[in-house]
Amino acid sequence: MGCASSMMVILGGAEMISRIIVSRIGVSHIIAGMFAAIVLAGMPAPANAQSIFGWLFAQRIPREVVPFPGSSYAPGTVVISTSQRRLYLVMAGHQALRYGIGVGREGFTWSGTAEITAKREWPDWTPPEQMLQRKPELPRHMAGGPNNPLGARAMYLGDTLYRIHGSNEPETIGTATSSGCIRLTNDDVIDLYSRVHVGTKVVVLR
Repeated sequence: MGCASSMMVILGGAEMISRIIVSRIGVSHIIAGMFAAIVLAGMPAPANAQSIFGWLFAQRIPREVVPFPGSSYAPGTVVISTSQRRLYLVMAGHQALRYGIGVGREGFTWSGTAEITAKREWPDWTPPEQMLQRKPELPRHMAGGPNNPLGARAMYLGDTLYRIHGSNEPETIGTATSSGCIRLTNDDVIDLYSRVHVGTKVVVLR
């Protein structure tokens, strides 16, 4: 890519990013534009702009303690609301720690009760046969790491194919795009991973 083309990409990307910063954070267009241009100029390729977009969109759903009244779930239970696209870690005192999540797309949602039966840090990924049939271009196996779609941590749910895991696509948090697994940002999944254990009850609601 030539210098002129690179500059056009930087300016175009900076304009889009600055608009997002203004809408999300409320700073002036000038400050937002300067920040976006500086960030993009230091990136080696336009594709890397996805990281700043992911960071900006991931800020929409902060991890926070919220009221959780009327719950009969014991503290330590994980409750997933598919419709809200939120995961709740139940706490004492009718409170819960709430996380933003990505859920299964249409036709891939599910509900029920399971337990965490295994935990892995930077897990490997072996796509199941059903997924390979839908997407034959996927790798048959991928070692754990920053490029792995399971992200930094994974918690496996019983004998199902589903997991609660991190993601290398933070911009998908709050959306319905997965094949049924529950995804969090890597920061959030590391936090959740540290708070739950093998045997933790997981309730998935529609």
